[in-house]
Amino acid sequence: PTSITIITLSIIMGTIMTMSSSNWLMAWIGLELNMLAILPIISKPKTTRASEATIKYFLTQAIASAMMLLSSTTNAWQTGSWDILELKNKFSTTIMTLSLMMKMGAAPIHFWLPEVLQGTTLQTALLITTWQKLAPISLMYMISNNIQPALLMSAGILSMIVGGLGGINQTQLRKTMAYSSINNLGWTIMIMALSPNLAVMNIFIYMIMTTPIFLMMTSTSTKTLQNLTTTWTTSTATTLSIALLMLSTSGLPPFTGFLPKMLALNELITQKLTTLATLAIMTSLVSLLFYLRITYLIMVLTSP
Repeated sequence: PTSITIITLSIIMGTIMTMSSSNWLMAWIGLELNMLAILPIISKPKTTRASEATIKYFLTQAIASAMMLLSSTTNAWQTGSWDILELKNKFSTTIMTLSLMMKMGAAPIHFWLPEVLQGTTLQTALLITTWQKLAPISLMYMISNNIQPALLMSAGILSMIVGGLGGINQTQLRKTMAYSSINNLGWTIMIMALSPNLAVMNIFIYMIMTTPIFLMMTSTSTKTLQNLTTTWTTSTATTLSIALLMLSTSGLPPFTGFLPKMLALNELITQKLTTLATLAIMTSLVSLLFYLRITYLIMVLTSP
């Protein structure tokens, strides 16, 4: 119990430290504290898979932290300031953006996320896909004015494509949720270039929708699509809720998830970026495919 309290406090404190700091070094310390505290949680199940997931998580986060230090040091060397809002150097900004994407698990540096989620428990997977994204997103929000829009938009579209295509062939629900997370991060990163407030709203709505999915999967101990088709008989309401939440995450109207996507597309079209908007719609259709597949399996094949 004491260790759990210390770990929980460290995770919360690390994120809050990063979100509230104005100095790169304090933000970095907060991220490190947060990372070191979550490692014992990931490795708690005494399986080789969990140990592998812990090492993968540690290595990617450590590389991202090193990139972050490189970026902020180069910037401090050029501008003489450690202030987060003073990230003016182009090289530093690019490296920093890549390191934050790596911390969140956005494409093209997303490879660790599905593997890590697959190796951990559902509660830990929930923690990694929601809480662990708050600190990097808040840093990206703070420097969003200095990042080149082309970088954010290309990374966003790439994440959407990877998230959509990666989720199609999955039978493991944790991996599906990982690709769903990559896909939603794509929307967040893409719109960060034009309207950072909208990006924050998008990620919060995603977190609000993901949390109950994971909690219901935990309560019914559902880990694969096959499990999901058999839970209908024992807990109908839960299974139905999972199906509806999946559709909401996919951004299908009239569900909540449709709102941020519609606002994002509206913003893109207002900025005369119609090609990008069309691409975004196409990729969201691909991701809709695997959400609909899950919903179909739950609703049609299992209902009497």
